[in-house]
Amino acid sequence: MIDPTVSLSTLGCKLNQYESDSIATTLRERGYEIVDGDAGIRIINSCTVTNRADRKSRNALFRARRRGDGLVIITGCFATGHMEELRREGVADIVVDNERKRYIPDIIDAYRNGEIIIPDSLEPDTFGFSTPDGRFHTRTNIKIQDGCDSFCSYCIIPHVRGAADSRPISAVLSDIRTAVARGSHEIVLTGVNMSRYKDESVHFSALIEAVLALPGDFRLRISSLEPDGLDGAFFSLFTHPKMCPHLHLCIQSGSDKTLRAMNRGYSVADFRTIARHLRDSDENFNLTTDMIIGFPGETEDDLAANIDIAREFRFGHIHTFPFSTREGTAASRMPKQIPAQMKADWARRVREISGELTREYRSRLTGSRETVLVEKVFVREGTRYASGLGEHYVPVEFPVPAGAVDSVRQNTVHRVEVVTAGSTESGVSGADSPLTGRIL
Repeated sequence: MIDPTVSLSTLGCKLNQYESDSIATTLRERGYEIVDGDAGIRIINSCTVTNRADRKSRNALFRARRRGDGLVIITGCFATGHMEELRREGVADIVVDNERKRYIPDIIDAYRNGEIIIPDSLEPDTFGFSTPDGRFHTRTNIKIQDGCDSFCSYCIIPHVRGAADSRPISAVLSDIRTAVARGSHEIVLTGVNMSRYKDESVHFSALIEAVLALPGDFRLRISSLEPDGLDGAFFSLFTHPKMCPHLHLCIQSGSDKTLRAMNRGYSVADFRTIARHLRDSDENFNLTTDMIIGFPGETEDDLAANIDIAREFRFGHIHTFPFSTREGTAASRMPKQIPAQMKADWARRVREISGELTREYRSRLTGSRETVLVEKVFVREGTRYASGLGEHYVPVEFPVPAGAVDSVRQNTVHRVEVVTAGSTESGVSGADSPLTGRIL
């Protein structure tokens, strides 16, 4: 009999994290123990968005196998895109595609009972996940949508996640009610292309409005979002007290020429209008983004456009990706592919700008007040500290007063005045260091 301990390695997006948390919740309810490191059952929830993600997914699979006997399962986007190859190699005992990922607890139960379930024989079901248990994370991801029909010229995700599909609003609201009842103070909506959400007559803005109307002590955050399909009703929702003043809105390029080649369906001017609406709700609104650097046909002028746009929009952070060729996409066949070293150099320059902008953004928050959801309490040099995320999606740490030791715990919410823009333990300010504050 296989040891009923389970470890999960999750790569990639918040959607994967939601699905892993749900699988872990179901397994725990069935008597399995969720552990870090060695376990009798090892699950890898993989990613394939870039070549680097492929390597990390494969490395995670080989590490899981090297840990000894037991059951090794790989699922997720890398598994879906390389299914036949993985099954031939036999490194994983079971390969499960995205459409059947939610059945993993049933597959494990059957395996431990000496039975075999062929994943491909199961009915596809991308929304049959249970509500994640808040014990895994202080913030609860809630899946509202899966798949994508946009087919951006560089992106493999429509091939491994399938066509766009929206979860019924009743199921979304039920999940959130359950999460809040379990003590979750932050709900994060996740999906592949959420701005295209549509359940019968309910569009994305109406879904968010319904979530905000739910009772309970929680705040709402939206994970990575595409710029298309956003309307005036959406922007007005950011004045709601439960709405976090932060959005990760994917621009991908500051060059209209590149955006057209990417098949993104919007212009820099369109993005500028969105940014203006968001900043109208909060002058310190934290707008973060993704940029793909070194797309086929780009020049130094396009790199300069990326840097100019980054400074214009004052992004709080830029996730910077050197263009990664994905076999089967239109961009993989485009002429004028950029040499790897040039892409790496251009990406380094954008990351340097991102670091400057992050420090600049955080410095603007000095003297402001953040509502911090505590993720960790720790002792450093004899002083007790708490750390977590403020509503602007910035890390904040603060000393815990002697009289507040019992009240400042993980998954509690506290109002904190920001004292400095952040410093590392050595006292050097940096883009990756938390803001420091004092509890009010």
